[in-house]
Amino acid sequence: MHKGRMEAFTDGVIAVIITIMVLELKLPHQATWRALLSDAPVFLSYVLSFVYVGIYWNNHHHMLQRVTHVSGRVLWANLFFLFWLSLFPFTTSWLNESHPLPAPVPTAVYGIVLLLAALSWIPLLRALIAANGGEKSALASALRSDWKTIVSPIGYVIGIALAFFEPILSCVIYGVIAALWFVPDRRLETSVN
Repeated sequence: MHKGRMEAFTDGVIAVIITIMVLELKLPHQATWRALLSDAPVFLSYVLSFVYVGIYWNNHHHMLQRVTHVSGRVLWANLFFLFWLSLFPFTTSWLNESHPLPAPVPTAVYGIVLLLAALSWIPLLRALIAANGGEKSALASALRSDWKTIVSPIGYVIGIALAFFEPILSCVIYGVIAALWFVPDRRLETSVN
């Protein structure tokens, strides 16, 4: 099976996710700079979620440049991954409800969705590797020693635990992890012909 339909579907789902997130942004209650600045935490949570979706879209694109085939297993793994991404608008909106400071439970749930999106990336990678030649495939070769895939879930778990004591610190941790991933994976970028 060719990868084109999966790429197009994924692009469409991600576009819808971003659209829903931006539609959740509310206008300030007054036409003043102060009103706009009072909504800064809401805007920052939108930016963080947008960056995460962008990181996943960018890495998904680079990853699919290394493969030629997808299987039924790949399609299901991709749907599982997209399911967790599709919860970003909900968790971002809930996080914003407690504005100006994040509340513990929405902050923890936001971290749980980040964690599960990250963990859902792993079966997608494994399924793509299996469908494209196994451990000797170009994708497998490009992804050897992937330390960020190990560090990120640990950071999310720490952020989730801290959410019940210092939710703002959890958000900082989520931001730092996003910063780790902001630049596309160079191993994939440099291995594309």
